[in-house]
Amino acid sequence: MGNIFSDRISDVPRSFIREILKVTSDRNIISFAGGLPNRKLFPVEQLKEACISLFDKDIEDALQYSTSEGDVSLRQWIASRYLQKQSISISPDDIIITSGSQQGLDIIGKTMINESDHIVMEEPGYLGAIQAFSLYRPTFHSVQLHDYGLDIDAFEKTLHSHNVKLCYTVPNFQNPSGITYTLENRKQIADILQGKNCMLIEDNPYGDLRFKGEPVDSFYKYIPDNTILLGSFSKTVVPAFRIGWIVAKGQLHEKLLIAKQASDLHTNYFSQKVLAEYLRTNNLDDHIKSIVAIYGAQRDAMVHAIEKYFPPEVQFTRPDGGMFLWATLPEGYSAMELFNLSIKENVAFVPGDPFYINQKNVNTFRLNYSCMDEQTIEKGIKILGSVIKRFVG
Repeated sequence: MGNIFSDRISDVPRSFIREILKVTSDRNIISFAGGLPNRKLFPVEQLKEACISLFDKDIEDALQYSTSEGDVSLRQWIASRYLQKQSISISPDDIIITSGSQQGLDIIGKTMINESDHIVMEEPGYLGAIQAFSLYRPTFHSVQLHDYGLDIDAFEKTLHSHNVKLCYTVPNFQNPSGITYTLENRKQIADILQGKNCMLIEDNPYGDLRFKGEPVDSFYKYIPDNTILLGSFSKTVVPAFRIGWIVAKGQLHEKLLIAKQASDLHTNYFSQKVLAEYLRTNNLDDHIKSIVAIYGAQRDAMVHAIEKYFPPEVQFTRPDGGMFLWATLPEGYSAMELFNLSIKENVAFVPGDPFYINQKNVNTFRLNYSCMDEQTIEKGIKILGSVIKRFVG
């Protein structure tokens, strides 16, 4: 077809996980690869009732074009929840409803990133953010994650050495590692960013899915002028609606809104109205309690199975919430090679490569526990443990 493609798209690979999901569609495969919520927990009947109610009272409005900012009642609900759950005062006027938080990442990229701009990414980092920002051809700087959060010395050194414009974080039950930043780590990061011309993106799709411990303050509480919040209903209600949001203030909000308008005019308004009706007539926290109880049991089943079946030299995280844990093979072993062996035994996971910037054949991998029952988790981890033992000798 000749050279008809833009330079920027030629640099961006296909999503590795989307390709893996094609492989794992076989029902015979035990898949720990996806980042999918458990479909058995979707509030099907309540959403059906919300749809019926909407058709009975407000359907003409719900089927019309709408504003780019999104449904006002939905934005009011989000703002009130920030105040209730995180003691953060946010105006509904600072919220933009997006097509999932992934669109939020894209319009942040469109709005803020010029070619070669400097961006800090967690290492390992969320591959969806890496892919979204890569379109705008920035210079990435990876800062290592520890059990407590970002490596502060490396983070401060990076900001001192480069004119960093954006820092991307998933501070609660991080994807892929499951790590949660401690309060001390957050305060240290906030102190470093205070007064700097650098924005921190706090992506928080998993924060409500806490099994253990207490919630930790948002960065917004300490550096509101330097923080962009991203949220999503995909992990707490349903992913198919593709409803997320951005919180940003002032001129940045205005520019993000322009990028949103250029992208799609507005997020699916019918889905917004159904969701708003569902939230009006149901207690979301009751629904989240049922998710947390099941995911917590599945997380425990995976941790116990790993302790039982993996060789002791394999290290792994023990998250207090979310959907993932992160395993590390001994040095010198490739998780990609392990995947090729494991898939032959009908067990899938995500090798660590796509979660890094310009690294290949890393020795880490991600395991998801939200989609499999406890018995299947034990069966799959037992098989994977056997493969690992053969692999590492």
